[in-house]
Amino acid sequence: MFLYLLLGILSIYQAADATPRTRNGLGTIALEEAWQFPELAYLAENYAPPVGQTTEDLSNNLVDIQGHRLQLMDEYGIDYMILSWTSPGPQGYSNQTEAEAMATKANDYLYEQIQNNTARFGGFAALSMHDPVQAAAELNRTVTEYGFVGALLNDYQESGPDNGTLLFYDQPEYDVFWQMATDLDVPIYMHPRLPVTQEIDLLWQGRKWLLTAPWQFANDLSSHVLGIATNGVFDRFPSLRMIVGHNGERIPSDFWRADHMLERQKLLGMPMNSTIVGYLKKNIWITTSGEFYNDILRYHINQLGADRILFSVDYPYETVEEASRWFARFPFADDDEKYLISRGNAISIMKLDLR
Repeated sequence: MFLYLLLGILSIYQAADATPRTRNGLGTIALEEAWQFPELAYLAENYAPPVGQTTEDLSNNLVDIQGHRLQLMDEYGIDYMILSWTSPGPQGYSNQTEAEAMATKANDYLYEQIQNNTARFGGFAALSMHDPVQAAAELNRTVTEYGFVGALLNDYQESGPDNGTLLFYDQPEYDVFWQMATDLDVPIYMHPRLPVTQEIDLLWQGRKWLLTAPWQFANDLSSHVLGIATNGVFDRFPSLRMIVGHNGERIPSDFWRADHMLERQKLLGMPMNSTIVGYLKKNIWITTSGEFYNDILRYHINQLGADRILFSVDYPYETVEEASRWFARFPFADDDEKYLISRGNAISIMKLDLR
């Protein structure tokens, strides 16, 4: 009898901690959520799993889409997940032919996995960025044929023998790709990746503990995003929409100093016309993926506005339980603020057929 009473109390506590179930329009929408091919699941050994889990757990959770993942969504009130091929995806293939083939394979596979449950799952396209024209065409195919809501790029594209060339998307040759994104009116999610071997040897060899999420992810990706800004991409494509996870990879935390010093660069010919904070309030949205701390979220709301922030988990590298319980307890100013971050912004930006 005592056991049943204890289980009842526990279930009430868990229910109060989780965001309410979804069909009433109160559930969350999460958009930095990864999957992996079964034959590549072993690559999870490159990452530390969440505390209390094993590398095998991480591998299994990456491969699973409509099993345990969907059960967690139901339990913790996640209405909808937008899935993406886990990092580095096509960006990890230096051979152009192989990268393009793997991107197409990934997009076809993801569509096959979710087409019978589009009420709960959407997709970000995987794209090889070796050839901007081909990337634009594949983005167009996945959006128009599969209904994908945009694309996720894992930082720079490996290229050349021994990864001797890294391709960044802030150069004019990529304008054809950014034009397609704006023509389709879909966002591009910029996501971090592990560095190539040369970068590890030069920068991280003696400080390997900082690789991935503790520091290197934000260090590398923020430089890429800031390069896109300072090289005038947002000025050439003023309606371009970009999403950056992990609360903006620390860019919003240091925008004042960046803008303060970049004003001097404008006098030297830098093609950026606006400011970093200006782009953060017009072109860039951030997500809560992997950052579950009240003061940090409140800071970003105060600086950027609730209409610039979207809920995300970073599953399965983070747990649905921790992200959802934290979000349910966060002291929002009002229901409108919570609605925007939990689902309203995602519905608007990606034109989701959810209410």
